[in-house]
Amino acid sequence: MNSNSDLLILAMDHRDSLLRDLYGIDGAPTREQITTISAHKALIFDGLLKAIEGGVDASRVGVLVDERYGAAVAVRAKEAGIDLAMPIERSGEPLFMLEYGTFGDSEWLRHVQEFAPAQVKVLVRDNPHGSFNRVLQFDRLITVSNALRAAGRTFMIELLVPATPPQLESVGSDALRYDREVRAGLTVQVIEEMQAEGIEPQIWKIEGLESEQDARAVVAAAQRDGRAAVSCIVLGRDASRPRLDHWLSVASVVEGFRGFAIGRSIWENPLSDHLAGTASESQLVQLVADNYTHFVHAWDS
Repeated sequence: MNSNSDLLILAMDHRDSLLRDLYGIDGAPTREQITTISAHKALIFDGLLKAIEGGVDASRVGVLVDERYGAAVAVRAKEAGIDLAMPIERSGEPLFMLEYGTFGDSEWLRHVQEFAPAQVKVLVRDNPHGSFNRVLQFDRLITVSNALRAAGRTFMIELLVPATPPQLESVGSDALRYDREVRAGLTVQVIEEMQAEGIEPQIWKIEGLESEQDARAVVAAAQRDGRAAVSCIVLGRDASRPRLDHWLSVASVVEGFRGFAIGRSIWENPLSDHLAGTASESQLVQLVADNYTHFVHAWDS
């Protein structure tokens, strides 16, 4: 793997789950709560900067952050020359919806142009055998894919392939077996079906894969039929450190995977400790730096 092409992203675009799970907020946050959440995202970003100060190559570093609570972080990232990715999907929705505007207007694209991120990200949940409204979701993704291509923007799809009840039953309700035996094949199928519909991201953000064979199959799908410039990165999925270390060890030796986008596994525990009063701001920043640096080293090892 050529380290010059690596993209090692600290993901902090969480919104709905962040409010619910860490702040205990049900419904729309108050202005004061928004200010607090934004300040905490700024501290997490400080941890990323501290990791760079500690020796992580800034040219490989990226941050994925939302406009709603992380606009100031996005501005700071651009000023620091750090690769910036931003989401456009509404958080917490099972079917892809836009955070701003509608699919019939260009308001969402105006938000993209305002921040000018290096990558524009959409989280998609899809399973070929699921109950998702795939036709509608694919239509929306086609609209976004075409608009971003016309605007000269890099499109990133974060693809989650949750198991259907029958699929989970087929592996004895064992989520790890689903990951090992089923999910990779479904991921390949989803990628190929999206491509066939004209959905063309330049980066696929993929759930961790259990074997090099699976990783190579996913890259082959992503790059098929003249798509050699398309790449993949590993998403964190709030996995344990040993699990993530394994996923990174698998992907890092497969040409076509260029890095990771890891979030809660880096900052969730430090932020929880800070909210509980057992970690200071400086300790939160240092823990984020240490955790991020660990995964950089895991990718490189």
